Amino acid sequence: MTDTTAYAARRRDFRALHQRGCFLLPNPWDIGGAVRLERLGYKAIATSSSACALALGRSDYHISLAEALEHLRMLVGATHLPVNADFEDGFAAEPERVADNVRSAIATGIAGLSIEDRDGDTLHDGARAVERVAAARQAIAESGQDVLLVARTEAFLQGHTDPKPVIDRLLKFSAAGADCLYAPGVKDLNVIRDIVRAVAPKPVNVLLYGPQMQVSELAAAGVRRVSLGGALAGAAWRAFDAAAKNFMEHGTLVPRP
Repeated sequence: MTDTTAYAARRRDFRALHQRGCFLLPNPWDIGGAVRLERLGYKAIATSSSACALALGRSDYHISLAEALEHLRMLVGATHLPVNADFEDGFAAEPERVADNVRSAIATGIAGLSIEDRDGDTLHDGARAVERVAAARQAIAESGQDVLLVARTEAFLQGHTDPKPVIDRLLKFSAAGADCLYAPGVKDLNVIRDIVRAVAPKPVNVLLYGPQMQVSELAAAGVRRVSLGGALAGAAWRAFDAAAKNFMEHGTLVPRP
């Protein structure tokens, strides 16, 4: 089976996951994590920009386009599962450059790709945000590859509290060609239900954002996929720090009570 054939099969399987039910989309950051998640029985995985940055000793949004593409190639090559790319803001502001970068991402073999509306510490204005999604959609169409496009707004993560403009933006992203909609940071089940109803029949991704959120409740609300973002990486690095500190201070592996 050629890479092209294998990627087509993964993309077909990934799109099928979005048709019904609710599936889990964990976010590894290295080959070992991808292999372990596949062995555990997950049906797909996604990258995490923050997890990738942490693995490189940096903070989120401090990786280059070249590093992001290499990260995608690494994870796609590590697993038989479909891989959804956290492609940040497309690594460009202008729609034309976003399209160019999306073409480069498609070439890595990914099955899906998300584009944010983040513009530094704020959001792109509505028209520009929509143009960027449309440009990504056009790049995918021109590639001839069935890569699933996720459009996400960072509004909730940047402190916005009114869900109406968030939903309005997601609707515009949907009209611009997004296959899946995503507003990370939403925790209120009523708001989540409103988002699901507003963009239906297109699927919604929700970030498991805090211990009070449960997949069963999200599934009942109509959410199609639930991701973890940098949570797995955060848990791993906290355990790493605790073990290293215990080794330094007590000379043991098991923390003392």
